[in-house]
Amino acid sequence: MTDASMVRFAALAVVTFNGVALSAQERVAALEDIHNQTELDRAITELDRQLFDAFNRCDLKKFDSLLDQNVEFYHDQGGVTLGHERLRESIKNNICTGDTQRVLVPGTLKIYYMQGYGAIEIGVHRFLHPQTETTNGTGEASFVNLWQYKGGSWKLSRALSFDHHAAQNPSQGKP
Repeated sequence: MTDASMVRFAALAVVTFNGVALSAQERVAALEDIHNQTELDRAITELDRQLFDAFNRCDLKKFDSLLDQNVEFYHDQGGVTLGHERLRESIKNNICTGDTQRVLVPGTLKIYYMQGYGAIEIGVHRFLHPQTETTNGTGEASFVNLWQYKGGSWKLSRALSFDHHAAQNPSQGKP
């Protein structure tokens, strides 16, 4: 192998390794690469999409990859869940039935930069129950997610889900 081909091989190996290491967030900009509100909105909206795509499909490995080890989840009806293992188990036991789908209510997402930390995400989401829609109905709640950028990746560090109630216009926000 020539020196030039060795360099190309090494570069390809690094790119491939980095691609694997960051595959869960490959389309999300690093905090230091975000220079305006549009870029911040794009990054956090993508993180929200990835987190709840994993939630809706019960992809616990992907879901867990987006959580900080010490994540704190506060739910007005379910109480407090501390740590990524407990939150993952809670999702596995309560959401992975195939009858809960989270949908972001269009037009409700607000994202704020947090200096030296990451971002705050605020919005309203709906929870659909496709298998038992007539008995469970569609629920709605407000949420606040705190995203931290550390160690080269974004992690959900704090989440609050509150003001759970029946949705007033459940057809809005259905996929």
